Amino acid sequence: MRIARIETFQVPPRWLFCRIETDDGLVGWGEPVVEGRAEVVRTAVEVAAEHLIGADPLRIEDHWQVLSKGGFYRGGPILSSAVAGIDQALWDIAGQAYGVPVYALLGGPVRDRVRMYTWVGGDEPAEITDSVGAAVAAGFTAVKMNGFGRIGRAATVADLAGLVDRVGAARAVLGDERDVAVDFHGRVAWPTAPRAIAAIADLHPLFVEEPLPPSTVTSCPG
Repeated sequence: MRIARIETFQVPPRWLFCRIETDDGLVGWGEPVVEGRAEVVRTAVEVAAEHLIGADPLRIEDHWQVLSKGGFYRGGPILSSAVAGIDQALWDIAGQAYGVPVYALLGGPVRDRVRMYTWVGGDEPAEITDSVGAAVAAGFTAVKMNGFGRIGRAATVADLAGLVDRVGAARAVLGDERDVAVDFHGRVAWPTAPRAIAAIADLHPLFVEEPLPPSTVTSCPG
């Protein structure tokens, strides 16, 4: 069995999918994308395809090592995402080839149920009340919301007050039996992030997602 074809499909507004087909008709899918950089990642997948066409799709670790570490310049979000999407598609093919779910190849299941949350927006308190109410009515026990709208890297007192108002509006609908997670989308700088998290601590968020851009984490004080 050999890799015969690798295609990418860009789906608006921001998704990219990778399809790998073998010469005996098996098809695997992966998602190689960096938000806002789908075209760039697509090019990285096309470059990787030059190595993969004609290769054994079941040599997954070998391909990962070559694609990730075979060049002088390594890592970074573009290359890592391209390789990750290809890796997903190859595992998809492997599961089909061996006739087992992919989780069986990775050591077996660790749970039988997964708790789900849903996205509820979050730019305005009134919007939050309605959206969270709809989520609760649909049976969700957790929601995730937007922490900030368009703000400067250094949040003002008004920005932090707005954050508290929005998360507070969600908590008022959820009560103490359900959870709210807050996504900052990396919109604030290091000095602001701890203040913002502290401001909503009494509202007990389930987690805060992306309080900082990933590129700044290594430069933060310990």
